[in-house]
Amino acid sequence: MIEDKLPAEPIDSNLGTGVSISVFFPCYNEQDNIRHTVEQALAVLKKLNAEFEIIIVDDGSSDATGQIADEISKRDSRVKVVHHHPNLGYGAALQSGFKAATKKIVFYTDGDGQFDINEMPQLLPLIEQYDIVSCYRLNRQDNIIRRLNGWAWTQLACFLLNIKVRDIDCAFKLYKREIFDNIRMSSSGALIDAEILARAVRKGYSITQKGVHHYPRTAGAQTGANLRVILRAFKELFKLRSRILSGD
Repeated sequence: MIEDKLPAEPIDSNLGTGVSISVFFPCYNEQDNIRHTVEQALAVLKKLNAEFEIIIVDDGSSDATGQIADEISKRDSRVKVVHHHPNLGYGAALQSGFKAATKKIVFYTDGDGQFDINEMPQLLPLIEQYDIVSCYRLNRQDNIIRRLNGWAWTQLACFLLNIKVRDIDCAFKLYKREIFDNIRMSSSGALIDAEILARAVRKGYSITQKGVHHYPRTAGAQTGANLRVILRAFKELFKLRSRILSGD
């Protein structure tokens, strides 16, 4: 049974007053999700009195994701598209999104529709006090294996990289863009979230956390549980750990 999304809290347009924000979506084969995801983001951002841009990162999709993204961009100049040929991995997609962002703060969430961007404005007051808002999933809507894997990965990555977050790979995060002028990003795979947080902490940037709702995927296929993706993440963790801890 598909769980309906909870009614969103009314968006206070004053939250976005003076805010300059880039919103981006890393996507791989999300042709059935990306149009609605971007339309929802546009609706939310228009309600905020903010300067914004939306970036779609098409990570070498083999379906129509790239074409749909280009169609959206042609209709609205505030939407930009970055294409990867071929698929380069989740970390590479995030790197491209952060590098393409031009506004003062950067928000990203996945293009699969498992988060509600209506919850993003609630993060804006927090970014005034902290450099990063790293969210965690409330009632995570994945099977037990994925939930256990996610918990174990968070515990291991936090232990080895000496950071403390509840849900390291939750794809609902807000950053001050200046961070990416001052840190190196090496991971092209699933280690990317942990790498960014660990490098930012070592540069003295502050992190706060907030719970957000998580919803079942209604279309498309998940790739995060792919054995190749998991093995690549472990390989990168042990390969990059000493460099990340040393600030290299």
